[in-house]
Amino acid sequence: MIAGTVLQVVVAAPVMGPFDYLCPTTEGPTPVPGQRVRVPLGKSSRIGILVAVKQSSTVPDERLRHALEILDIEPLLDEKLMALLVWASAYYQHPPGEVFAAALPASLRQGKPVTDTRRCWLITEAGRAIDITTLRNKAPVQARILEQAAGTPGGLAKEQLRAISPAWNRSVTVLVDRGCLVTETATEGDLSLPPASRDLETAPELTVDQDRAVAVLCSDQDFSVSLLEGVTGSGKTEVYFRCIRQQIDAGRQSLILVPEIGLTPQLVDRFRSRFSEQIAVMHSGLSESDRLMAWRTACDGSAAVIIGTRSAVFSPLPHAGLIIVDEEHDSSLKQQEGFRYSARDLAVWRGRQLGIPVILGSATPSFESLANANTERYRCLSLPVRPGAAKPPAVSLINLRKHEPRDGLTVPLITVMHRHLDSDGQVLVYLNRRGFAPTLMCTACGVLQECKRCDARMVFHSRRSRLICHHCGSDRPVPLTCGDCDGELRPVGQGTERLEQALGDLFPDHELVRIDRDTTRKRGEIERRLKKVRDRKASLLLGTQMLAKGHDFPNVTLVAIIDADQGLFGTDFRSAERLAQSIIQVSGRAGRADRPGEVYIQTCFPEHPLLSMLVESGYSGFAQAALQERRLSGWPPFSCLALLRAESAKRPAAYAFLDRARDLAKPLSGKGLCMLGPAPAPMERRSGRYRGQLLVQADDRGAMQRFLVAWRAELAKLPEGRRARWSLDVDPVELF
Repeated sequence: MIAGTVLQVVVAAPVMGPFDYLCPTTEGPTPVPGQRVRVPLGKSSRIGILVAVKQSSTVPDERLRHALEILDIEPLLDEKLMALLVWASAYYQHPPGEVFAAALPASLRQGKPVTDTRRCWLITEAGRAIDITTLRNKAPVQARILEQAAGTPGGLAKEQLRAISPAWNRSVTVLVDRGCLVTETATEGDLSLPPASRDLETAPELTVDQDRAVAVLCSDQDFSVSLLEGVTGSGKTEVYFRCIRQQIDAGRQSLILVPEIGLTPQLVDRFRSRFSEQIAVMHSGLSESDRLMAWRTACDGSAAVIIGTRSAVFSPLPHAGLIIVDEEHDSSLKQQEGFRYSARDLAVWRGRQLGIPVILGSATPSFESLANANTERYRCLSLPVRPGAAKPPAVSLINLRKHEPRDGLTVPLITVMHRHLDSDGQVLVYLNRRGFAPTLMCTACGVLQECKRCDARMVFHSRRSRLICHHCGSDRPVPLTCGDCDGELRPVGQGTERLEQALGDLFPDHELVRIDRDTTRKRGEIERRLKKVRDRKASLLLGTQMLAKGHDFPNVTLVAIIDADQGLFGTDFRSAERLAQSIIQVSGRAGRADRPGEVYIQTCFPEHPLLSMLVESGYSGFAQAALQERRLSGWPPFSCLALLRAESAKRPAAYAFLDRARDLAKPLSGKGLCMLGPAPAPMERRSGRYRGQLLVQADDRGAMQRFLVAWRAELAKLPEGRRARWSLDVDPVELF
């Protein structure tokens, strides 16, 4: 240790700067930025990240405390990743300790060692003696496990077993009971994790447009951003594969970001069918040991491909070659709680920092990316057609004013569904509303069942016989009668549960699979349900936005959108953009193979300009017209926003803070910057707390950042801030 050395350490706490400590009094590794440090904080100890080593401190010597321990021999975070985190903390105005914590698996944040012991399964002599050919007919998963175990001397880890089958647990248990496998422990650092052995698929022949895109993208050696705009089913993933293969052959890593966990298993399976190299998977649905193992393989460079949701943007990349953001338009790429960052925007920043190309892919690009493409900041590559005989689906509107629905389904739609099912096609029914019905209403007095903690109605879930608030999670039994007048209660509107019942009655001879948050809570359940559809064991597929993007259902010939009106009259300026993206994305599930597809959209407003333009001009025509409206109105992407939110158990406390915040902003704001509010949030009361907000709009991003730095420093001093919970959201995607 160096006597007198001052360590600057960031800790996951709501503090905008580092804490200063003296070196530990005990011998240990030389302190280097990027290492974890155990430090005293208050009356307890915390794990922090060393961000700088200095020879002096502004804190008086008598107040400086000694750090307790340097936990790592080598830094966990390299210089460039630390620079990214420092920039993100400053740009999003979020405490650096919490930003740095977001870049590490939970076990490392808790101070656990980078390497750890974990279970693996080894084949025994009895297992080697099994007749694999016979076993393959009776128990194919067991056969595949034994085959791979026989070729893996170090034993199989959970990652490999899960790659063989999501339901690997039961098969392994049977094999262990029969003495074919034994369980041992190994040190993570010593575990060999080759990918699952399987025959790799042959790459298909590229279309002219795909070939052109691959040629352009593979010519990039330095930083560039390419917007790959391809209609649904046009083969964007195949373009990704070719670009990734080039990076692997050059010894470089590729990072692929996807918006939701539900898209990850299918994408990982497709990658494993094409690449024999190690693939690391990172998302919040993994166990802590799995997440740590994935982080390690990315960190030591053994993983050639890293696939993950938004937090994977912070993955270590010692051999960085390419970053891909799939479905770049998706709002799930923006973190909505705590550290509110945009994974897409950080991916672009990181690509520039590392000097590597970035690909943003979508069938429905965000307006921000389209605006950058229009000004040639991003290069735009187009995949306008589907490969082979696949054609875009024909789109038709059903006027709900002329055709009254029953349980959400009109006679014309039911007729079309019969036609497709009778022709051995599959039908996807889309309704972005789970539960049986949005609420219960008294037939006598008209009272609706409201949540007691939120300004929202309780959703009726028939199977559980409960009323549930989808905002705060509170639930209660379904009352027998109205609490105000003892009148009869009836469900109002449709949810996926009610629609499932109606479809079962209408099509009893066709198996139905429902996919929403209620039916896919169990681990591996979404994969099992999707497999039923792909294996053609189910003809009807019903679901919410979980089905709207990224999935490939070759036999789906009809997509039915039950209610297209939810976003037509939204208060958020992004409502039309999101509705258009949703309609195009879910419509794109139809007609992806050689059979033509159809899309039927039920709406009360078939003459609405948004729907008319989507049907006549597609997403591209709609987006360019809507961008012109945004330019005239001054909304993003032609301005930038920041949102100050405040909430409190008492309504006056939240607004007292926001009023004082507005007063503080006046002398700090210059030309081109304006304030809107304070105003109530659209759902003012949520989880028993009152919420308000103050919107900042600026013409220039630099001016916005200068203002936010000064404003946040003043906000932190407000006594009203101790009586309200507040946060800043830079570049918010949810305004109202």
